[in-house]
Amino acid sequence: MTTARRVLVTGASRGLGRALVDRFLAAGDCVVGCSSTVGGELPSSQQYHHVAADVTQDAEVEELFRQVRSRLGGLDVLVNNAGVAAMNPVALTPAVHARRVMDVSMIGTFLCSRAAIRLLRRSAVPRIVNLTSVAVPLRLEGEAVYASAKSAVESFTRVLAREVGPLGITCNAVGPCPVLTDLTARVPKEKMEALIARQAIGRWGTADDVANVVEFFLSPASGLITGQIVYLGGVS
Repeated sequence: MTTARRVLVTGASRGLGRALVDRFLAAGDCVVGCSSTVGGELPSSQQYHHVAADVTQDAEVEELFRQVRSRLGGLDVLVNNAGVAAMNPVALTPAVHARRVMDVSMIGTFLCSRAAIRLLRRSAVPRIVNLTSVAVPLRLEGEAVYASAKSAVESFTRVLAREVGPLGITCNAVGPCPVLTDLTARVPKEKMEALIARQAIGRWGTADDVANVVEFFLSPASGLITGQIVYLGGVS
């Protein structure tokens, strides 16, 4: 019999985060999702609990993990999905926007990972999966701040993997190619098509494509796989 995993997904109210939540719930897992704002209808499952939290704020992250302990009794999986992005040239990017992008992607991943270690170390199969982007290896024009933030997430992933390895915790990252979400819908169509043309497999990704890699990292059989970055679409 498969034991339900206890999962926390950040940025869970829409896009890839919401798709991953639905996937975990369909597998019978117990899930806490968090987001700074709620967009759309939340899952109605009794296995799901939603917490409003800004992952860039230490106090709110601490409260989030108090809710995780209360609701789930522990934690097996942390998915750091929360992120902010927009395609703007450096010359047209306000400093406040740049700070927000860096804070949500990097500081949010740091704060949640740090808080999660105390719970994950008690899990039989503890896993951290971070979300990065093909914007890093493709060095996309207009994505300097976003790519820099995700590059920081990748470095963080590799170093954290070494630090928590002795605890049995693995830490990996998946970098989606373009997926149809609220985020990509705001990017001009011609820019997205040009990006997809640079992939070895020239199609849009799907939430299932991303979830497939996440599940690979989460498998009990993947206990020796850590510190790895997997990009979708044949990008390297």
